Amino acid sequence: MHPDPTSTPSLAQRVWGNAYLLMIVTTLIWGGNAVASRLAVDNITPMALTCLRWVGVCLVMPLLVRRDLVVYWPQIRAHWRFVALLGLTGFTGFNVLMYLAAYSTSAINIGILQGSIPVIVLIGAFFAYRIPITPMQALGVVVTLAGVAVTASRGDLDVLLGFRFVPGDLLMIMACVFYASYTVGVRNRPAVPALVFFTVASGFACLFSLPLFIGEIALGVFHRPTPMGWAVLAFTVIMPSIISQLTFMRAIELIGPGRAGVFVNLVPVFAPLLAVLVLGEPFGLYHAVALLLVLGGIFIAERLGR
Repeated sequence: MHPDPTSTPSLAQRVWGNAYLLMIVTTLIWGGNAVASRLAVDNITPMALTCLRWVGVCLVMPLLVRRDLVVYWPQIRAHWRFVALLGLTGFTGFNVLMYLAAYSTSAINIGILQGSIPVIVLIGAFFAYRIPITPMQALGVVVTLAGVAVTASRGDLDVLLGFRFVPGDLLMIMACVFYASYTVGVRNRPAVPALVFFTVASGFACLFSLPLFIGEIALGVFHRPTPMGWAVLAFTVIMPSIISQLTFMRAIELIGPGRAGVFVNLVPVFAPLLAVLVLGEPFGLYHAVALLLVLGGIFIAERLGR
């Protein structure tokens, strides 16, 4: 008699069925994206990385969801302007600003500043949908923004009072506002599977990034990617753009969006750790203070403020 092949799940099956492990993988990849943005500096130009990233996604994702694209195309077509706007803010805008920020700030700062997105979403939801902010949530917002201020000022009060911030930190804060706007807006996305929406929004992100890439070439800024640049591009296409989307959506299927969303707070933890391990960036005392403030503010806003 032959053993039942389904009696002992394979490692891949066990991982695919473990939502917590999937979310750790997801946030580890997202944290790695901050490191990739720093590795891209002088190896592949920002607009080339943004545009070619979404070109790569558009070559893969439509093949994976081609049947659902046909089924749900009427809903997509009816709301294409809104999907295009989300693709512009959440995918093109966020990535362009992050890759530009990497030229003048560290991966540690990029990762910590991304931790501000949940509280910016909280503020955006108040203005967009009039969702009330409780006193504890307001406190969480203040604490998190204090962490952002510590990060942007490098812990120097004179820098904070004089508003003499590093351009990269300001660009990253703008990137976080873009992605928070996308997160607030995605609540009203068309009623289609998440991967179908992601695929179509990626197509618009590709279209919006193409003129930026052409402009980069016209201005003489573009240069041929180095081997490291091609490696960074391959990583951003395969890992943050495709693998993490699949693992994130699978985790949501298993435990729901609320519980899965809590794990997103690991991104500002993983990014600094990876920056130290991979890039050898120094982790200063102000980084530790900022990280505690950002994570503490998120905890106050998301847990105590409910």
